[in-house]
Amino acid sequence: MKITEVIEVKRPIEQVWELFQDVPALAACLPGANLTEDKGGGVYAGSVGVKLGPMSANFEGEATVTAEETTRSGTVNGKGMDKRGGSVGQVKVAYGLEPMEGGTRVTVDADVILSGAAAQFGRTGLIKEMSGRLIGEFVACVEAKLTAETKEEAAVISAGEVKGISLFFSSLFAPIIRFFKKLFGRSES
Repeated sequence: MKITEVIEVKRPIEQVWELFQDVPALAACLPGANLTEDKGGGVYAGSVGVKLGPMSANFEGEATVTAEETTRSGTVNGKGMDKRGGSVGQVKVAYGLEPMEGGTRVTVDADVILSGAAAQFGRTGLIKEMSGRLIGEFVACVEAKLTAETKEEAAVISAGEVKGISLFFSSLFAPIIRFFKKLFGRSES
């Protein structure tokens, strides 16, 4: 499943790039993520926990992170397995930063492959809807880290806990709500 997100951060590109090079700090902004080891050479071990209604998964694995300063871009290639449920997840992410008026535009292209029980959520479109909501939390965390007054203050800022049930239902009903907003928006014209 392909996911593309474009986010805007109200900070200069140099400051955003610096944060993107601090993998532990950036991982703290990913809801449900837990970085457990820096293996060196851009390889990190960790886990990503997800709970959606009756389904929960804790993908444990590794990710390889590369960055190209001259183009302000990079990649993340990860693979993990949920030992309890038997689901396997793979992700290939390419990101790029570019300056814009008032801040930095970050483009993220991800290719997510799920197998096992977790794959059923990918087919329903819920993964794409939830990714948008999680990206929103990620951006809020990045903004908070970048506006912190001290490095110590920035270090304790992390993403909030993923609220599985509310995230699941809000993601499930979001397309329906958008449909009605469009419907009523047209009828008022």
